[in-house]
Amino acid sequence: MIDLHSHILWGVDDGAKTLEDSLKMAKQAVNQGIRTIVATPHHMNGNYLNTRKDIKTKVSELNNHLEKKQIPLDVLPGQEIRVYGDLLKDYEKGQLVCVNDVTNYLLIELPTFNFTDYYEKILFEIRLQGLIPVIVHPERNRFFLENPHKLYDLVQQGVLTQVTAASLTGHFGRRIKKFSLQIIKANLTHFIASDAHNVSTRDFKMDEAFRVIENHFGIDYTDFFLKNAKLLLQNKEVNQHIPYMIKKRIFHLF
Repeated sequence: MIDLHSHILWGVDDGAKTLEDSLKMAKQAVNQGIRTIVATPHHMNGNYLNTRKDIKTKVSELNNHLEKKQIPLDVLPGQEIRVYGDLLKDYEKGQLVCVNDVTNYLLIELPTFNFTDYYEKILFEIRLQGLIPVIVHPERNRFFLENPHKLYDLVQQGVLTQVTAASLTGHFGRRIKKFSLQIIKANLTHFIASDAHNVSTRDFKMDEAFRVIENHFGIDYTDFFLKNAKLLLQNKEVNQHIPYMIKKRIFHLF
């Protein structure tokens, strides 16, 4: 199994704090059947700056430690990028990391409470450059919870999305779980990933999440997400189903 989104690198954001924490996360991932993880430290979110050079160095160090400890896990470079105005300029400067550093897929985090024309313009410009934005954890975005039609619009435009495993297992509450399932049912997401931060409060939950998906939608859906993760790492076009509008506002949060 491939996990496209994990904060397994130590000391770079609010994920693993020490090398020992990273190794614990690696062992837990392997126990869940994960053999490849994309390390995705936060970048430009107001708290953390993790550039391509630093991430690749840290990933190399972690893989060396994993090899010495004989932990059968391959860690690839990535980045969880908060959308910002100079994003493409920094990409051209070599400061940003696409998934595995060799694909055209960028993991993008949006503001939690609003989505303006400005952000939509940036996503459009990303696609114009031949890059493919993948919005992470849209199910935990309060703007999308109140305005699911906007998520539909973005997917129609060619944006991809990634749902967090723990959202499907109810870790973030019943509302988020319900919205996650509706997003899957409406074909508005293309990947499942852990967004794991540690082995206690924010662990992987990938095996549990895929059981939830199979129970609700059948094994074809689990195969869809598993295959898409492989296609993404190969920098190939991923599979997509025709998206549907979630017609009504689902939750009143305020």
